[in-house]
Amino acid sequence: MTADVEVELDEQTHSRTQHLPPYAVILHNDDTNTMDFVVLVLRKVFGYTVEKCIALMLEAHHHGRAVVWIGPLEVAELKADQIRSCGPDPAAVRASHPLGVTVEPVA
Repeated sequence: MTADVEVELDEQTHSRTQHLPPYAVILHNDDTNTMDFVVLVLRKVFGYTVEKCIALMLEAHHHGRAVVWIGPLEVAELKADQIRSCGPDPAAVRASHPLGVTVEPVA
């Protein structure tokens, strides 16, 4: 897979700056982890406010998915791994898997 790379030429120094395409961390809805757990994980991984975490959790709940972060691929993969490493919700009766999360290129 090849990435589209935007190249700019600096007129004064004749150097090139490459802008790598951004990637999104996508949170997927599930019916096993509690809403409180989702908010807790988002706060822990991203440091978002409670209000922002609730809005993102509700977006995933109602629409099936929510973009929770956008940035470089390496950081997006790290954030997705951090979400997965929180494991399943210990308070949920049926939770047997961590939160569903994927990394996708931003269109």
